[in-house]
Amino acid sequence: MTTVLLVLAALGLDRFLPEPRRYHPLALFGHGAEALEGRLNRGPVRRLRGGLALVLLVAPPALLAAGLGSLPGIGPFIALGLLFLALGGGSLAAHAEAVAAPLSRGDLPSAREAVGRLVSRETAAMEEPEIAGATVESVLENGADAVFGALFWFVVLGPGGVVAYRLVNTLDAMWGYRSERFTAFGWAAARADDLLNGIPARLTAGTYALVGAWEPAMACWRGQAAGWKSPNAGPVMAAGAGALGVQLGGAATYDGLSEERPVLGRGERPEAADIRRAVALVRRAIALWAVVIIVLGVTLVA
Repeated sequence: MTTVLLVLAALGLDRFLPEPRRYHPLALFGHGAEALEGRLNRGPVRRLRGGLALVLLVAPPALLAAGLGSLPGIGPFIALGLLFLALGGGSLAAHAEAVAAPLSRGDLPSAREAVGRLVSRETAAMEEPEIAGATVESVLENGADAVFGALFWFVVLGPGGVVAYRLVNTLDAMWGYRSERFTAFGWAAARADDLLNGIPARLTAGTYALVGAWEPAMACWRGQAAGWKSPNAGPVMAAGAGALGVQLGGAATYDGLSEERPVLGRGERPEAADIRRAVALVRRAIALWAVVIIVLGVTLVA
């Protein structure tokens, strides 16, 4: 029951407290990762060097978190703080609203600037459907990473598990690119992230279907997910798009090059109101996970 109470408390904090803007541990971790990458990402055997960097950056904090979380008395409070910092649902909703608000009043320049803080694609020429679609994609995919993956690994492995998961997830976001610089060095981070997200991503996709439109969500998952470049984002985004009844994917521009991505979902291209519908879908999914965790906790205690 301690885990249940910690999960509920962390979800409440994430919902109502703003994310720390300065000196967030993940931001500090990112600076350290950049420095280590600059030293190791050179010369031969870059895959091995990338794997070494992954272990050096993830193992010590995860082991420390596991040890601190098991301390008598103060341990649960440390675990609560770590889970709160790992969760990003509140921050994700705030970033999405920063796009939805100007987009709904026709302020495309402000909406483009705001969506540029969520996605890595070029946003300067985006119109409303592209802005809304990019934001909905980010809400669905990051809901899986920043909320449900973190909850899953906290429940399974405690504070050490959630710290390891979020650090691997951060390294994948920094290094997991198929570019000359990162294809070899970032391979270990990308594969580790795929492994850790395998089960949570599919649980997230199923939850989106349960709290949204079940039949189209499952049909899109079965028929479209395999065509997406990410084995975990595909099910999440296909099921989420189907649950919302919108069409995602399609053309996007990265580093000046247009990329035609597979279509996910069915229906019309998203508009401003669909951003808020996507946030509401994630929040309903969080509520369902909270109920399931409570039931599991009560059952195990009984």
